[in-house]
Amino acid sequence: MTESRDLPKSAAQRIAFIFPGQGSQAVGMGKELFEKFPIARKTFEEADNALGYKLSQVCFEGPEEQLRLTEITQPAILTVSVAALRVLEGRVPKPSFVAGHSLGEYSAHVASGTMTFADAIRTVRKRGKYMQEAVPVGVGAMAAILGLELEKVSAVCQEAAQGEVCSPANINSPEQIVISGNTAAVERGTKLADERGAKRAKLLPVSAPFHCSLMKPAQDRLEADLNALKTQKPVYPVVCNVEASLVSDEIRARETLVAQVTGSVKWEQSMRLLIEKGVQTFVEIGPGKVLCGLMRQIDRSKTCLNVADDASLTKALQQFGS
Repeated sequence: MTESRDLPKSAAQRIAFIFPGQGSQAVGMGKELFEKFPIARKTFEEADNALGYKLSQVCFEGPEEQLRLTEITQPAILTVSVAALRVLEGRVPKPSFVAGHSLGEYSAHVASGTMTFADAIRTVRKRGKYMQEAVPVGVGAMAAILGLELEKVSAVCQEAAQGEVCSPANINSPEQIVISGNTAAVERGTKLADERGAKRAKLLPVSAPFHCSLMKPAQDRLEADLNALKTQKPVYPVVCNVEASLVSDEIRARETLVAQVTGSVKWEQSMRLLIEKGVQTFVEIGPGKVLCGLMRQIDRSKTCLNVADDASLTKALQQFGS
């Protein structure tokens, strides 16, 4: 990789906004931003109105079991991410690119103006519902495989499938790959990965087997909703999970969001694409610091800031000299 000092000045200053997905939720998220910034308060009110219930209350007060329900988690994370984005906008340079992990790709499209926030929030509520309903509870599972390269994980999945579904779902970093499919097949895959030298292989406490072919019923239902949405050409190129490529027109934006339901999240490849494009600074916008943690495993030389609350916002603004 060319050192930033050898790049043209504009490339040396390239930043990307990245948005977290499911699993980053926590009771209390967004509360500080809501209390301190009118634009964040307006964002939560917009979400409450679009959904017809007090999503803000679930975000701030829980209970956690309710916040963990997929059809609540997805709009909740999207809302906190967009609230943080709106607080940040105008205080830091504009991004050259945007990306989001799974659900976070919707936040990225809101940031890029591909779809309105209200449309996105209603769509991800349905996305969560469809994903939950696609597979009966207990039929599917997911597992995290740590410290085993993709080629070996893919081989493990093929061997473990035995006529069922087992495939890489999230290629998060060189250290972390999540597999998804039928429960028995994923259990076999976890055991095989252990035997083949994974540092750790463990089943995840998730309610459905996301990003595998078992999600096809959800994908079909979501496609109709996405095709009915009014979308615009993205202002900033959006990295799509399913291809780890840049999307810069609204038709491909919809197609890739549809394909993403059953396709793998190619997060590591997506981040490497942005690094190749000269991005030096990544700003994770929304709850948690999961994506910054993954960036340390992908390329420690890059700067990754996060904006989730008042303290992290202040720190990020100091880094930008704002």
